[in-house]
Amino acid sequence: MRKKTTIYDIAKELNITASTVSRALNDNPKIRKATRELVQRTALEMNYEQNKVALALKSGKSNNVGVIVPRIDNNFFSSVIRGIEEELYPKGYHVIICQTHDLDDLEVNNIHSLLNVQVDGILMSISNAELEKNESFNKLIKNKKTPLIFFDRKIDIDGISSVTIDDFKAGYDTTQHLINQGCKRIAHLSNNRLFEIYKNRYLGYKQALIDNGLNFDEDLVIETESKVIEGRKSTSLLLDLEIPPDAIFSSSDFVALGAFQEIKSRGLKIPEDICIAGFSNEPFTRFMEFTTITTINQFPIEMGRIAAQVFLEEVNITNVKNKKNKNVVLTPELIIRKSSSKPFIPIKS
Repeated sequence: MRKKTTIYDIAKELNITASTVSRALNDNPKIRKATRELVQRTALEMNYEQNKVALALKSGKSNNVGVIVPRIDNNFFSSVIRGIEEELYPKGYHVIICQTHDLDDLEVNNIHSLLNVQVDGILMSISNAELEKNESFNKLIKNKKTPLIFFDRKIDIDGISSVTIDDFKAGYDTTQHLINQGCKRIAHLSNNRLFEIYKNRYLGYKQALIDNGLNFDEDLVIETESKVIEGRKSTSLLLDLEIPPDAIFSSSDFVALGAFQEIKSRGLKIPEDICIAGFSNEPFTRFMEFTTITTINQFPIEMGRIAAQVFLEEVNITNVKNKKNKNVVLTPELIIRKSSSKPFIPIKS
């Protein structure tokens, strides 16, 4: 195995002290420019690699940032990560990505792992709606040395910043659109409403019905996982009701796709018989062969960039007592497509 080059090897090669080599490699202005350039050139020729862990211990900064997401195999989270990277890479940071797969224990383990490698901050979308009850997580919060920023899925904790969209408005606007299309019996396929984002989408849906004088029927609300197969199962239950819905608003595009498949399998027409609206603007929603799907744009790249900007602001605060949490709320965009655009039928005179 090839021996790693050390600063002592470079010092011996140049006949200078190891301390001079160390300072030159770190661009110390006390070392003459010519000496710094010579040392750095020699280090490159000798394939010297600095010990980043040692540098982190010495400087208190690793230039690594941890990002924790439930999964990266959907467009939303991968786009948020892209936004984070685009903002942090030019600033000299490296991004370490962790997935939780919606497992509580793995989420806590990821946090511990990132802290053990001394990341300068953690940006995360939570998988456990009751994470604040976890003892290990609370130790992280009390520490306050490592900035923590929530995005999308968050918990309201004093001193912790977040970047989200206005989920209530998204739910309200989508439901209002369906009502404007003449729909009167609108179902909602939700997710776990212990999560604030799903709760707010549900509340926006409910408020739109109330404001328009429509009956709110709890039988038309089903909590389901964000999977295509679960969308089919839930839609099957809705279509088997004595009076089935004439529209479905889903908190997930994947669930909306399952609803789409189930409705089509029963020979019903979209949107003539039943309208569909999803959430998150996954790529497939605009590339459906016959009927594109109405959805909500959450601006994930922008969300990632802003979350990274909030981190950069916090990491530069020297006195943690002066730190104030920053809650950024983005405005969602309703993208209306064929799945909820009923054809105009003129009234015969």
